Amino acid sequence: MRHPPILFSTVMTVCLSFGACASASAAQACPPDGWPVERLESLKQGGFVIADANERAALALALTDCLAAPDPGLRDGIAFEALSGWMRKGELPPETLRAMRERLYAMLGAPDADGYAWPFAALVLSEVARTDRLAPWMTPAERSTMVLRAVAYLESVRDYRGFEPDEGWRHGVAHGADWLMQLSLNPALDGPQLHRIVDAVATQAVPASGVAYVFGEPQRLAAPVVYAAQRAIRDEAGWTAWFAALVTRLGDPSLAWRDPQWLARRHDLVAFLQAVYVEADQSADTRVRTLLPGVVAALKTLP
Repeated sequence: MRHPPILFSTVMTVCLSFGACASASAAQACPPDGWPVERLESLKQGGFVIADANERAALALALTDCLAAPDPGLRDGIAFEALSGWMRKGELPPETLRAMRERLYAMLGAPDADGYAWPFAALVLSEVARTDRLAPWMTPAERSTMVLRAVAYLESVRDYRGFEPDEGWRHGVAHGADWLMQLSLNPALDGPQLHRIVDAVATQAVPASGVAYVFGEPQRLAAPVVYAAQRAIRDEAGWTAWFAALVTRLGDPSLAWRDPQWLARRHDLVAFLQAVYVEADQSADTRVRTLLPGVVAALKTLP
């Protein structure tokens, strides 16, 4: 399939499998009260259909707590799939989306000991951003805040775990890239906001930590860059300079071919450049094709 530096007063919630989630302030249920696992699984089998709009909205808000659940069946297979499905069908009204968004922002500001809550909050926020792109409901100020939060999230990711047997997905970089992709597609964003998104991508396209991506992260990171290019935020020279700057992120040239972290960064950069190249080369949009000279030049200058 598919952290942040902003702090909130919301306390950390720790979900214990399918049981209760404990927090320092109050007990939060996951699964929600009145929705035992068996009922949620039955709801999933029925396509998450809830006829009553109020009941659906209430469950949507309650399921945000389950995005931190250690069990991937509950976290990913039920909570995320239900929330995504309802949003893609237009079944959650703006007031529910706004409340959900604030809960997810709070989740990003709280500790995440197990590493599930932040990436899944970001993934659901990408779906929230998609709803506003298709049928605008955010104010310009709310949209601007979301851009800043999405950028802050992606830039701050330091947990690079992707998929693990029995634990499922975390995938923080990819989910952050998905959030930025949905924002980059929104015609309401202006040039400076798109520049900020693209520059955030650069920080993870060649992560300083030297982790070698193996879970498709470069392809996901390429998407917001390609979509931003459709808005002609840079000319060919500007993109060429941007890609050239990525090469400098490899670090000390004396480490070339001698250091595992340097090798991992090179691996990530090549994968990212190739992902952008494929998308741009296959595009008939002349604005997107302005990416090509810079990508080729960067590939040629790589050690």
